[in-house]
Amino acid sequence: MELYEYLWAHGGVARMSALIDAGIRRSEIRRAIAEGRIDRIARSWVALPDADPALVAAAQIGVTITCVSQAERYGLWTFGTDEPHVAAPPNGRLNRPTTAHVHWSKPLMDRSPDVLEDGIINTLAVVAACQPFEKALVVWESAARKELVVHETLDRLHFGPQGRRILDEMSWYSDSGIETVVIPRLRWLRVPMRRQISIAGHRVDLLIGDRLVLQIDGGHHVDAQRTEDNRHDAQLMLMGYHVIRVSYIQIVNRWHEVQDMIATAVAQGLHKIR
Repeated sequence: MELYEYLWAHGGVARMSALIDAGIRRSEIRRAIAEGRIDRIARSWVALPDADPALVAAAQIGVTITCVSQAERYGLWTFGTDEPHVAAPPNGRLNRPTTAHVHWSKPLMDRSPDVLEDGIINTLAVVAACQPFEKALVVWESAARKELVVHETLDRLHFGPQGRRILDEMSWYSDSGIETVVIPRLRWLRVPMRRQISIAGHRVDLLIGDRLVLQIDGGHHVDAQRTEDNRHDAQLMLMGYHVIRVSYIQIVNRWHEVQDMIATAVAQGLHKIR
């Protein structure tokens, strides 16, 4: 395999022993370093000049990208993070200081020394141990929605208590990350709730009882999408449903207002067939 082909396939960063195992000669690696075509970024790691900065930093520090940081790299729903999350062996030591949040823990699945990013199983396990239940649930359901995990596989793995709780609670059919947090927050109402069911030819985010529909707008709710959503809302109301439409910002930052609206509607019996 060509040196550059291998590096490009691994985010631009690789351990030199992995390059040699792939059939690339030491002399070729040394020549590329001497000519400035690749950089030696740590004692045993090299990288292309335009390699992924996160991978370069991980190799230099001696850690693996994990938890919410790796979840974001998978394109999963998260609530963001103020600092990178990385993993290191329980009794290991770092090559240099870091401001990242370091998870000093044994991984659920063994990590190859040549890998700088956690696989999806380890990522979910660390998320479950690190994040509050709601936020972790959002990440897990996002992974299920992207078909990155299979229920039977997760069920056979030895997750910690919160991982098992998430697996018991999670939906494999959630349409968006934000609606994941709504049902746990509303369970105290003791009213049946169903996600992503089709009514009048379109799926609704949440049906509370028999007639109360909660729709949650994301960033796509503009122009033609807004027009179609308004049309569907009107059709639902003509069919006897009551529709509450809220935004992502309301769910995240003004939940008390959303909860009050829903509780008021339930108190009026708007969730029941009349």
